Parts: sequence; structure tokens; C-alpha cells
Amino acid sequence: MTVLVAAGAPAAAQDNQPPLVGFPILTLDQERLYGESRAAARIIDEIETRASELAAENRQIEAELSAEELELTERRETMPPDEFRPLADAFDEKVQRIRAEQDGKERDLQTMRDEERQLFLRRITPILAELARERGALMILDRRTVLLSAETVDITEDAITRIDDVLLDADGNLTEPLPAPPVERPADLLSPPDPAPTAPDAVETPGDAGPADAD
Repeated sequence: MTVLVAAGAPAAAQDNQPPLVGFPILTLDQERLYGESRAAARIIDEIETRASELAAENRQIEAELSAEELELTERRETMPPDEFRPLADAFDEKVQRIRAEQDGKERDLQTMRDEERQLFLRRITPILAELARERGALMILDRRTVLLSAETVDITEDAITRIDDVLLDADGNLTEPLPAPPVERPADLLSPPDPAPTAPDAVETPGDAGPADAD
């Protein structure tokens, strides 16, 4: 991947500032940039934290759903089929709805994970452009695309330092937080079962728990 920096040298000339290095082409190691930057690590940690929270939420939902299914099964023994059927159908419908909601959260998180690198690169482009302008360079190349270059044209270390300075605050948090996660759980989810059953709000996501069938 080639990172083009438009008008690096002319900008320096307009500012009457001589280039710090004076090389028209600079290089950097993108793998190190992403792997060693504390800002990139913070982004990855945030996404993994959300993934862990969602997994815990799904486990809790599955446990509550199983308990509710057991209660419906016990009620089935004492209720006429025509009274039990609406409860079982409502439970089935709720399970499917909540499963769809949780699956949506999984997809959103996966999309964020897939796009995290691209988002990071977009955020650091102005920072790299500024580094190139300071050095009077016209472009920055990924070192993997360069057969041979002098160490003096590599700006990886400086780029990592500058990126962390810009993207992290004094406490090490991202100055531009990631998008907020979706609502934790549906508002009507898993309320305590009503003695006069109204299809309890239970959720099933990573399990295959299903309501007891009424005959």
C-alpha cells in the first residue's frame, strides 16, 4: 500500500520552513505501525472488551431462558392444552426476536472488528501527511514494497510516537472514542415470570433452548 502525501514539499516552501530531512520519498513499516502503536492496541482492547461483555450477556440470557423454559414445562402438566399453547407460542416468538437482536449485535461487533484497521489508517493519514510535510517529502511508501532503502528515510518510530501523542489523551484513552455499543438488553427482557403467565421475556442467543411444545 502506498500512502500518498499531496504537496508535501510545496507546503514547506509556502511556510518558508526548510525540510527537516529533504528526501522526496519516505518509508514506514505498516505492520509495526499497527502492532506497536498504543493507540491501535487501545482500539483492539476496546473491541475485545465488548466481545467479552456480549459473550457474558449471551450466557446470562441463555441461562435465564432455560429457567423460563423449565417453568413452562412444569406448567404444561397442570394446564389444558388450549391454555398452554398461547404461552408456548409467545415464548417461541420472544426467543426468536431476542435471538435476532443478539445476532445483530454479533454482526455489528464483527463489522467493527473487520473495519478497525481501515478506521485506524484513516485516522492516522493526516498525522502521516504532517510528518511528510515537515520533511519535505512527496510520498510515503510501505517498506514491504521497497527493495532497498536507507534507514534515514524510515519514519516508523516517529510515526508511532506522533500517532500515540495525537490519538491518546494523558490517561491513555482514545481522544476519539469508538462508536457506542448497542443497547445492552431489550427493555422487556427476562422480567420475573408472572404467575398468570404472559410469555416471560427471555432471551436465547448462543444456545438452542426452545420452549416446551404443547400437544
